[in-house]
Amino acid sequence: MTKTRATAIGFIAVLLWALLALLTVGSEPAPPLLLNALCFTIGGTLGIIWTAASGKLGQLRHVPVRVYIFGTLGLFGYHALYFSALRLAPAAEAGLIAYLWPLLIVLLSGLLPGEQLKAGHLIGAGLGFAGAATIISGGGGGFEAQYLPGYGLALLCALTWSGYSVLSRLVGGAPTSSVAVFCLATAVASWGLHFVLEETVWPAGTLGWVSTLLLGLGPVGLAFYVWDIGVKQGDIQMLGTSSYAAPLLSTLILVLAGIAAASWGLALAAALITGGALIAARASTGAAKPRN
Repeated sequence: MTKTRATAIGFIAVLLWALLALLTVGSEPAPPLLLNALCFTIGGTLGIIWTAASGKLGQLRHVPVRVYIFGTLGLFGYHALYFSALRLAPAAEAGLIAYLWPLLIVLLSGLLPGEQLKAGHLIGAGLGFAGAATIISGGGGGFEAQYLPGYGLALLCALTWSGYSVLSRLVGGAPTSSVAVFCLATAVASWGLHFVLEETVWPAGTLGWVSTLLLGLGPVGLAFYVWDIGVKQGDIQMLGTSSYAAPLLSTLILVLAGIAAASWGLALAAALITGGALIAARASTGAAKPRN
């Protein structure tokens, strides 16, 4: 598989994550950990079925236990920290801090063997973060000291996902099918915490269950498999920068669905994120030329 194709496959995850907000709204009133458990059960089962159908189920027995621990900590750790952060701090500010992960991916990728971090990557990621900040913190009340625990968890959340994404390159020998085990292990942990910490409230009606199913199949399912391919075999700096398209596309989808209102801030965010992606793409193209 070429690097360009792997990057394009990885970007499918960004497109799927753009549906996360809309489908999460549709899955109400299920509490976060229960929703997490349901979605990862679906996503993990999907992966096991795909692995069995492709005749690669035997591969899973040869994956080191440390890889399974690493992947489970990445998926479960990110979501547990994210949900906890939003409980302890305002959603806008905590979400903004958590969305430092694409920028951190770009920065940390420079430590990987064979990767070249250029100024264009940094500028592009910075513009992308500015665009995401315009969307996420628009109308927010600013940061307050009383919410420092929540802000701290949000920062750990960003470090967890960026670390998981970058370090996945170092376990590139593990097949993408191993993500199915990560998902199922995350589901087990989520079910356990749900029964301890939450009251069981199922998604409401047909809309709620369809939204939950689509979440498990897409943003909390297929997305992790294609992301695994992208970060292991694709242009990780380009993926990191382009990930800022997720909050932009998510907001556009909410506007089209009539859940959010269009604004000039959205247009500005679109310009910043698009410009940042173009600058990063040009930097990646420039970095690739000397190797050809």
